[in-house]
Amino acid sequence: MGINIEALDGVLQPVAGATGLPNEFYVDEQTFAAERDAVFFKNWAAIGFCKDVPQEADARPVTFLGIPLLLVRGRDGKVRVFQNTCRHRGMILVDKPAKVRGVIRCPYHSWCYDLDGKLKTTPHVGGPGFNVHEDIDRDDLGLVEIRSAVWQDIIFVNLSTDAQPFEIYAEKLTQRWHEFERPCYFGGPDSEFDLEVKSNWKLAVENYCESYHLPWIHPGLNSYSRLEDHYHIMENGHFSGQGTTVYNPSLSSEQAFSNFGGLSQKWDSQAEYIALFPNVLLGVHRDHRYAIVLVPDSIEKTTERVAIYYASEDMLDDSHAELRAKNTALWKEIFEEDIFVVEGMQSGRHGRYFDGGKFSPVMDEPTWVFHHWVASQMVRDRESP
Repeated sequence: MGINIEALDGVLQPVAGATGLPNEFYVDEQTFAAERDAVFFKNWAAIGFCKDVPQEADARPVTFLGIPLLLVRGRDGKVRVFQNTCRHRGMILVDKPAKVRGVIRCPYHSWCYDLDGKLKTTPHVGGPGFNVHEDIDRDDLGLVEIRSAVWQDIIFVNLSTDAQPFEIYAEKLTQRWHEFERPCYFGGPDSEFDLEVKSNWKLAVENYCESYHLPWIHPGLNSYSRLEDHYHIMENGHFSGQGTTVYNPSLSSEQAFSNFGGLSQKWDSQAEYIALFPNVLLGVHRDHRYAIVLVPDSIEKTTERVAIYYASEDMLDDSHAELRAKNTALWKEIFEEDIFVVEGMQSGRHGRYFDGGKFSPVMDEPTWVFHHWVASQMVRDRESP
């Protein structure tokens, strides 16, 4: 099928007259391949969390849209991302999470790399017993390091290498949430979970951006944070979402999480939920924050990796375990309530006469911002040399 760029003209219109992305953006493999390059590789996309490699010499393989990558925490504590491919014959270096014992060793011919990617040894490369050769320059044969950035424990990569610096890419969001630009602490195994969703990744973003669906899909949440308590968040560059002026869930009458220090008074009752394009969903509250990394496993399958973080390291102790578990259960229930919606929209995208849909100019603006952004990336890619 492929992309009809002219069909995106309607998506790029103001919200009142715009249509949504055409069906091929959800069901067509050629379009998915083009989107991979234009939307994911040419921007900053998330591939995981620093918590995935918590200690020195931890390594974790990640396949991101068909590209084999390797997360490594070095001896200096820095997390780096490499292409998970030996420079000799292209063998995968690490096939499961592991603790590196000294060096990263290729299982094929035992070429070995340091944790910073430098090629250290090349056994018998010049013949039996000769570990060097004049035509093998180790300095030029280190692992290919992928351009990466870390923000709030999330690992981002730019596969094309030419996106603007991450600090500029995320600048307006970090300015908006500057009060939360402080250390936060991953809650541990009881504060993470994955959800497998049979839908295109974009539908998870579209649903997350808006509060329009709350009364029907999240009746429990809507009972204390009603539709009319919500407001839109829109930044046509890289993010959109929603906020609520009523954040006051009751997890326990006897215990509470510590709040982030130095917050302005508005956060006493306010919370915000933003999608940082393309594939990160974020939530901030006075006492915790969470991040969801959307992993596009295929055009019609997405893994949602959820991790919850707290304001104080004291919140990680055993005395708060039950409270953490309740908080995790609360968010898991809310996110699971969305699954039938995004899977239903995915099935609906196979309706050949669906034209992308109509946006409510009042209720759907954040979702329209996301559609507009995706379409603009596709057009930019087609027009670039």
